Amino acid sequence: MENPTQTIRWGIIGCGDVTERKSGPAYQKTDGFVLKAVMRRDAEKAADYARRHNVEKHYADADALINDPDIDAVYIATPPDTHKYYALKVAAAGKPCCIEKPMAPTWQECVDITEAFDSRNIPLFVAYYRRSLPRFLKVKEWIEEGRIGEVRHIHWHLTKVPSEVDLSGEYNWRTDSVIATGGYFDDLASHGLDLFIYYFGDVLQVNGISLNQQGLYSAKDAVAASWLHSNGVTGTGSWNFGTYKREDEVSIYGSKGTIKFAVFEEVPLTLTTEAGTEELVIPHPENIQLYHVHNMRDHLLGKTTHPSSGHTGAHTNWVMDRIIGNL
Repeated sequence: MENPTQTIRWGIIGCGDVTERKSGPAYQKTDGFVLKAVMRRDAEKAADYARRHNVEKHYADADALINDPDIDAVYIATPPDTHKYYALKVAAAGKPCCIEKPMAPTWQECVDITEAFDSRNIPLFVAYYRRSLPRFLKVKEWIEEGRIGEVRHIHWHLTKVPSEVDLSGEYNWRTDSVIATGGYFDDLASHGLDLFIYYFGDVLQVNGISLNQQGLYSAKDAVAASWLHSNGVTGTGSWNFGTYKREDEVSIYGSKGTIKFAVFEEVPLTLTTEAGTEELVIPHPENIQLYHVHNMRDHLLGKTTHPSSGHTGAHTNWVMDRIIGNL
C-alpha cells in the first residue's frame, strides 16, 4: 500500500453464503479495514446484503466496484470458474486482492493469476484460512516442538453423505465438472491439502485415482491419493462423497507419537505419546476467517508475511490437478 497507515477500504465481489458469516463480518471487525462496497449480479440481493450488513455501497457490475476510487482492495468470493476473470481485472486496477479457495478450477489459471499480480508487485492472498486459525497452529506447534518426534506420515480420511440436492439432481456448481472437476473434493479437500503443505512443505510427488461412483452429477465423487512432501513426510488421503455417514479424521504419525484432529469437525486435538494422551479443545471464532483477515491487514501494513499467498494457493491447485488427473 502507498500509505500503510491508512484505513484500507474493501469491496466484495460475490456476496453469497460464504460472506454472510464466515468472511464478510471479519472485514468489518478488523481494525484498519472497512467493508465499503459489495457486488452481486442480482442488484436486489446486493442491496439486501448491504442493508443487512450496514455496507455503504452496492453494485450489480463488478467493473464499477473494481474501478471505484473509494475501493483500495477487493475480495473475490464468486464460484471458482470466475476467479481468474475478476482477478485479472483487479490486478489491472492495481489493487490488492483476496480470492476464495480453491483459487481457480485449474493450476494453469492459478499461474496466470499469480503472474498478473507478481508483474505489478501487488499483494495477492487466497482464503485458505486454516493456516491462520489457532486450532491448526497448535498442531503446527506440536510438530515443530518435536512432541511426536520425527514426523513420518500423514493420512486424512473424509467421507460425506449425499445431500438432498445431490440426490434430487438439482444444479449445484460444486458438483459441476466444468467448474469443479473433483466436485466436493475441490471444495473440501483443498482445505486439508493446503494445510498439510503448510505443515510439511511443498509436495514433490503425487499420484491419485478419481472416479464417479454414484452417477448423481458430472464431477468426481470418489478420490484416493498418495504424495511426498519436500521434508520427506509421506501422505495419503481418501475422500468419498457417497457413504452412509460423515467421517473426518487426520492422523499424523511420528517416531514418538501421533496427533489426531479433524479438518472440519470441531473435535478435540489429540496428542498421544508414551507419556499418555492429551486432548485440547480450541474453538473457532464466530467468523472463521477472522484471523486470516487480521493477517492480511498485518501483511499490508508491513508487519508480517501472510501464510496464504497466490503462490501457495497455486501449489495446492497443482496437487489437486495431479490427483484428479488434470495434469
